[in-house]
Amino acid sequence: MAERGELLTVADDEVVCWHGPRATRLSDLPPDTVVDTDGINTRTLPRFGELLCRIATVNDVHFGETEAGRIGDSDEWPTFSVPEGAEPYPSVMNRSAVHDIARWDPDLVVVKGDLTSTGTMAEYEAFRSVYEPAFGSRLMVVRGNHESFHRLAVADDPFQQRELPGVIVVLLDTSREGLPNGDLTPEQLERLDELAARADRPVLVFGHHPLWDASSEPRRDSTFGLLPDASESLVATFARRPALAGYFAGHTHRNRVVRHEACPAVPFTEVACVKDFPGAWAEYRVFDGGILQVHRRITGTRALEWTERTRGMFGGAYPAYALGRSRDRCFVVRAPSEPT
Repeated sequence: MAERGELLTVADDEVVCWHGPRATRLSDLPPDTVVDTDGINTRTLPRFGELLCRIATVNDVHFGETEAGRIGDSDEWPTFSVPEGAEPYPSVMNRSAVHDIARWDPDLVVVKGDLTSTGTMAEYEAFRSVYEPAFGSRLMVVRGNHESFHRLAVADDPFQQRELPGVIVVLLDTSREGLPNGDLTPEQLERLDELAARADRPVLVFGHHPLWDASSEPRRDSTFGLLPDASESLVATFARRPALAGYFAGHTHRNRVVRHEACPAVPFTEVACVKDFPGAWAEYRVFDGGILQVHRRITGTRALEWTERTRGMFGGAYPAYALGRSRDRCFVVRAPSEPT
């Protein structure tokens, strides 16, 4: 029997298992079919007709960071860095991510925050130098708390919108000046509500901060993600407007899906970071009858060496946190039976 691997990618036509830095990849599979690989039994995702467009997303790219696993001044766990004179690991990880994404040739690339580490213009220009030549007008970018906390005034358009075949993409600026957590203004929510009311296709909403989750965190203004009032207002907007198909965030450096009673079919999603383990990006496959999210691990040799090192962050507890469950990584965002 094959040694059980880590099942990180399940698409409608592909399954990828990992044993450390080595991948077992099964391609050209039929959709919605049981597959056995590397000691794991899984099922490929369904396919919903013709593929209309492809969207890629990354977050928490952290240009300028030099020490992974550092939380404030705590020295409870070892941290990870590269030798002096070596290429910085954010550069290694992001160049590899861009290479992988470019090979997939998406129609749109959404970068949802934490472009920098300490919010300097030099770090932001380093980000631009990697992503803009590769994707040009296909790029949508918004700041995260690493920019707003340091009051770096870049990528701070409160509401961006892009129409693609089969889908509308909205990118919200959720960041707050001088603060680490997130918020949404009444104007942003009103624009989203108005757009969703007249949309003739599903709307995918992206932002840096995830929702406050009442089931796992007390109500408080110091919440890590979006403030509770903003979170509840966003959920209410999704519940009122069936065209809103999902909300996709970063910030937490993990894969996670939360669902709410008010709109149980809607995934409120977090996607793991680029900069360290597992070294992630996500793709969205928009079909004429539905939408999928597919998690990807960055595959460059040096990137895999770094992510295998940072697997050991926080005393080895990081993989269980960052990876999440299989259904947090690869899933149906919008099924044919769900109205627009």
